[in-house]
Amino acid sequence: MTPTATRRSILIVLTAGAARAQETFSISVNVDLVVLQVTVRDPKGGFATDLLEKNFEVFEDGVRQSVKFFQHEDVPVTVGLIIDHSGSMQWRIRDVATAARTFVRASSPNDEMFVVNFNENVTLGLPAGMLFSNQPEVLERAILSHRPTGQTSLYDAVLEGLRRVETGSKDKKVLVVVSDGGDNKSSHTLPDVLKKAGQSSTVIYSIGVFDDRDADTNPDVLKKFAKATGGEAFFPAEPAGVIAICETIARDIRNQYALGYVSSNAVRPGSYRSVRVVAKGAGDKKLQVRSRTGYISASEAPAPKPEGSR
Repeated sequence: MTPTATRRSILIVLTAGAARAQETFSISVNVDLVVLQVTVRDPKGGFATDLLEKNFEVFEDGVRQSVKFFQHEDVPVTVGLIIDHSGSMQWRIRDVATAARTFVRASSPNDEMFVVNFNENVTLGLPAGMLFSNQPEVLERAILSHRPTGQTSLYDAVLEGLRRVETGSKDKKVLVVVSDGGDNKSSHTLPDVLKKAGQSSTVIYSIGVFDDRDADTNPDVLKKFAKATGGEAFFPAEPAGVIAICETIARDIRNQYALGYVSSNAVRPGSYRSVRVVAKGAGDKKLQVRSRTGYISASEAPAPKPEGSR
């Protein structure tokens, strides 16, 4: 899936903003709808929570786009927790597990989550047959059930997370990646991950947990994951700082705006399109906006729907 709700096989019904609270939008399955998750902060760093559709401008490849829907609600999310279990994490994994439990408790009870654990191998943390959970203790055990050891397949793990998050039932998708950013064992590369992220609507938050004795640490990789998808990268001074960061990420997810537009650009399948969102408050005061910086357009048209199908 691209960051567009491109020709989805489901019908998306979205509630309009406060000014049109009784109106709903049915987004046609035949429309290429670019969906952006946008975080807006005021000059003091707090969430700007009182904005309307008119406060936003969206530009694609420098061309202003017409916003087709606007939403600012705490909607359920599919979340993947991508947790480094390489040898460098052995003294940090309990702090990470506690942070994950904190994250779940600060999230919506209607969210669905899964765990991908990785060292040189990539494995799923939840018990066999359990695809998702929203129980803090279950997700904490899913992390602690694997002992940190071995090398690091970060890129393979994030790609697995991007694939698995698309199987979730929620339209909003998020990955939280906890790692030192190093990779010495993946069969895939950083460009592979960034390409897949550009084709996805998933927002990636990265948390860098480092060992000064480990030469493979790479914070720039974690920054690239976040910047490309509209997330944020965090680098706590101490492992225990991961707990407060997870609370911050949970609040960020629950305070986002969703903006949707149909691109006015000519169809260029598989091309990269840059995106910029501008928000202004009262008195045209410019606000701090974080969103994805671009996306890769759908590379092919979907197969036609069977006659008579819904």
